[in-house]
Amino acid sequence: MNKKEMVKMAVKAGFLSNMDADYIISPYCSDDMDLYKELKLFAKLIAQKEREACAKLCDESEYPDGIDLAYLIRARGQK
Repeated sequence: MNKKEMVKMAVKAGFLSNMDADYIISPYCSDDMDLYKELKLFAKLIAQKEREACAKLCDESEYPDGIDLAYLIRARGQK
């Protein structure tokens, strides 16, 4: 995952972004709990992206159980 993808996910999670300067900042939150929720969503988006990357490797693998492993990896995101 590259920096641009991470910034896009941070924006989707509720962070503010300056794409030209390539950085993200925390939004103004009324309390720490709001920031925690946004960070949790950001972590979830990153995990989802990584799971899919791993599952694609299994899909493309010559390993006989690759498709089954890909299914199991994707299923982890459904819990």
